[in-house]
Amino acid sequence: MLKYKICVLFFFIIGFLSFNIVNSKEKNLSLLGKIIYLDAGHGGLDPGTIYKDINEKDINLKISIELEKKLESLGAIVYQTRYGDYDLSFPGVRNRKKSDLSIRSIIINKSNCDLFISIHLNSEETGVWSKGQVFYDKRNIKNEEIAKIMQREINKNLGGKRKYKNNNNLFLQKRIEKPGILIEVGFLSNINDRYLLTKKSYQEKVSKTIVNGIVKYFIYTK
Repeated sequence: MLKYKICVLFFFIIGFLSFNIVNSKEKNLSLLGKIIYLDAGHGGLDPGTIYKDINEKDINLKISIELEKKLESLGAIVYQTRYGDYDLSFPGVRNRKKSDLSIRSIIINKSNCDLFISIHLNSEETGVWSKGQVFYDKRNIKNEEIAKIMQREINKNLGGKRKYKNNNNLFLQKRIEKPGILIEVGFLSNINDRYLLTKKSYQEKVSKTIVNGIVKYFIYTK
């Protein structure tokens, strides 16, 4: 009887372990262990670009939060520069914007992240320009490759024919040593982009597109 119980227990344990091994293989953990820092642009007294009562800072944060969920579901470790409507500047400083960006660059540099993604919206006076565009700084040699892969993914899934662009004059990016890019996910000044960017379903589509780009970058650079 004791031997029978031992056998039953043995096969139960084997079955349980086998089930969990198979189950874990079925999960897509393509970003397992990767550390990604997300930066939702602007915040607090700095709304970013504005159209009536629509603030860039709010859309940036919503996309970043959705992006975090999707990245974590693939096994990534995710950090954010902000989780709410605030900036990171020191209280009482004369130039809050410069202080905010400086602190963002410091905390990203001090982290051990494999990649950072800064989320923004674009704007221009005519209202004609549209769709997402990726910007990179040449400080890190990996940045251009990240930008190229991400721009391809954005054009494929979100439409548009914009080209990724080098810009070594962006205050935040030129101070960050870690690999990463800035993504202007659309134009708040464009009526079609603006309509889409305020919709949760499109924000989820944007975040999914960025995740696809991140996954393809890490696969390519293995």
